[in-house]
Amino acid sequence: MLYRLHKAGYEAFLVGGGVRDLLLGMEPKDFDVVTNATPEDIKKLFRNCRLVGRRFRLAHIVFGRDVIEVATFRGHHSDEAGDKISKANAQGRLLRDNVYGSIDEDAERRDFTVNALYYDISDYSIRSYGGGMEDLNDGVLRLIGDPETRYREDPVRMIRAVRFATKLGMRIEEVTAAPIRKLAPLLKDIPAARMYEEVLKLFFAGKAQANLQMMQEYNLFAPLFPLLDDMMREAPKGDCARMATLVMRSTDLRVMEDKPVTPAFFYAALLWYPLKRRAEEIAHESGLSLYDAYFAAMGDVLEQQCQSIAIPKRFSVPARDIWQLQLRFERSQGTRAFKLMENPKFRAAYDLLLMRAEIEGGSLKKSAQWWQNFVEASEDERGDIARSGAKSDAPRNRKRRVRRRPRSEGGKGEGSKAQHSGSEA
Repeated sequence: MLYRLHKAGYEAFLVGGGVRDLLLGMEPKDFDVVTNATPEDIKKLFRNCRLVGRRFRLAHIVFGRDVIEVATFRGHHSDEAGDKISKANAQGRLLRDNVYGSIDEDAERRDFTVNALYYDISDYSIRSYGGGMEDLNDGVLRLIGDPETRYREDPVRMIRAVRFATKLGMRIEEVTAAPIRKLAPLLKDIPAARMYEEVLKLFFAGKAQANLQMMQEYNLFAPLFPLLDDMMREAPKGDCARMATLVMRSTDLRVMEDKPVTPAFFYAALLWYPLKRRAEEIAHESGLSLYDAYFAAMGDVLEQQCQSIAIPKRFSVPARDIWQLQLRFERSQGTRAFKLMENPKFRAAYDLLLMRAEIEGGSLKKSAQWWQNFVEASEDERGDIARSGAKSDAPRNRKRRVRRRPRSEGGKGEGSKAQHSGSEA
């Protein structure tokens, strides 16, 4: 691709994270290309190209399942540029950014110096801007330009600062870090769909626990998870805070072991205690049973969370299933356990049950232990465990039988009266 662009008379460079990670001895997740060719020029050169984006016009070159992102050199904004090319809102956030320029201007428009590294295929050299190579060697994360202005242009840069710091083992330079706490509320204006993608990068790459701690330190967690943040501030060592730590630790471990991680379980576990609180509020306000209140609360909690992070239905629906199964665990000890175990979301719900038991202890821990014995037992042993569970539940579940009194010989009316009084007894 680089050579085709170069052969067609265009400048073309590998840029950003791919170059940075190679220099650090890390395996790049992907490669980005930058060129002085416009998106339309790129499309003419590559049949497997599609143009995407409105805010930033990009070309995606598709090779099977792999997509290489190709961007045109960004330029500086000017008052002469029309709204279709360049546009910002009153807070300074860029709504449209299709101003093209030179490689020097493009470097000044990049976020961090360690991302302003360009690999030139014409002479196999690396061009470093803003002291990028020095900062890479010193382990310093530094924003290019005035930090407050750059954060206002795109508030997601504050999240990227945290993510790069933990991923690369770097410290955020003082001037770069200074405005973050004050400007953190700007994240509320970022589209929820974009925030969903950013959360995946934050918490599904093996640095979830470190990112949680740093996000809280810089007040960046509250705009993303307002329900969680409220409860964690009320009780920093409470059930909700402990669950968040457990979820992050578990996610990191699964990533390290190359096991699958799913947003459905991630959100179901993180939001369990906000769900529990909301269910108790609904039960108190409406008089519904707690069981029914949980079902009503599920919609409320997901609706509020989706205002900041858009959770696709392919994950929010399974999250509901995981929640519903929590309500069935104690009711299903015994022979009904076999049926519950057939549920496609049983394993995820079971993992959440074990987490809750570790946090809450008491009767829940006893219930979780029964399920753990059942799950880990052989087929023959499960039958014995299920029958013992059914016997222990029998007195609690047995309905009181009312013996009907025989009709008196005095007639139909007396028999009816006797039967009615017997049912009241």
